[in-house]
Amino acid sequence: MAAEAPDPVRTVTLAERRARLARRQRVAPDHRAADVVDATESIVCLHATDPATIHLSAWARVDGYSTADGERALHADRSLVKHMAMRRTIFVFGRAILPAVQAGASNRVATAERKRLVAEVERGGLHRDGGRWLDAAGEAVLDALSGGREATSSELRDEIPALAGSTTHGEGKSWGGAVSVGPRVMTVLSSEGRIVRGTNNGGWHVSRPRWARMDDWLGAPIEVIDDHAGATQVVDAWLHAFGPGTERDIVWWLGSTKAVVRRALADIGAVPVALEGTDGSIGYLAPDDVEPVEAPSPWIALLPPLDPTTMGWFEREWYLGPHKADLFDTTGNGGPTIWLDGRIVGGWRQHADGAVELQYLEDVAPRRRRAIDAEAARLTDWFDGRRVLPRFPSPLSKARA
Repeated sequence: MAAEAPDPVRTVTLAERRARLARRQRVAPDHRAADVVDATESIVCLHATDPATIHLSAWARVDGYSTADGERALHADRSLVKHMAMRRTIFVFGRAILPAVQAGASNRVATAERKRLVAEVERGGLHRDGGRWLDAAGEAVLDALSGGREATSSELRDEIPALAGSTTHGEGKSWGGAVSVGPRVMTVLSSEGRIVRGTNNGGWHVSRPRWARMDDWLGAPIEVIDDHAGATQVVDAWLHAFGPGTERDIVWWLGSTKAVVRRALADIGAVPVALEGTDGSIGYLAPDDVEPVEAPSPWIALLPPLDPTTMGWFEREWYLGPHKADLFDTTGNGGPTIWLDGRIVGGWRQHADGAVELQYLEDVAPRRRRAIDAEAARLTDWFDGRRVLPRFPSPLSKARA
């Protein structure tokens, strides 16, 4: 039997949801973050599947941001950490929330990845006892990285025989082929919180990580906490950054189950509210964040592909409108977007010389267009002639290309 919908304490209007987005997501000029760590912690995490997203998301939220600021936080101060978590996706987190993320999201990913890899190497005849092989391979990697050493996947594969071999995927399909098991061992170990993407063997816009032991990188292992306690902490952080959101939003974002999310909401004491513009949907707010929020000054933003704000909710109509087919690919990756007062009105792309081209999907008043033009010019100056091709371009940007 479906759970009975709770009685909402009040209605949150579309205008208030957009005001909350502007303030909590740190995208309105009057509510920008102090630095990249503040920006990251304010919105739980930054997407890092496309490494350029880290820096472009920070640029949109931190005045005067430079890639050197992000690289310093990631690699020198280590106040930010790349980690595989929700939905088997790589994010950047502040160190304080790592134990909760590991328990509430990464452990679930690690269990699934380990089970899948063991089954595939056994089915493919690569190893008779896949579990025993994976344990041995993992220990060999940790031994090779002892003493604070960093190494790439290729270097580790050359040194460790257990990382050799491949499995076959999608036989007869255009996308099928052999997949090396070595990088997949790294995926298991990283989702378990035992290794981490350390320094990068390339520029800020490419992903060529050197792996390190997590305990060496942070100075100590990630603190072990209960999975339920971790999920509750992460859901609470999401509510403060993204609330109000529906149960479906949180289940999708966390990559977990309704049971986990419902228990977390109950333990938090999340407050149910009605959401204007929906067909009776119930959203939730953190219990210390129930009061109405005033709209900020008019604002605009240019957000990159996979930005946390674009990707923050499963039910996106209230800010995305009818533009899903233009701005999201078929696997759900959001492209670069133009935001106007809490809703998306178009996208953007770069020319070969690095200049930002705006791609409107709605009519925008001339005065607001001038403000968006100025923001595009500011982003063009920041790119400084470099063209950064997104890993997940939107249908709109590809059509205009």
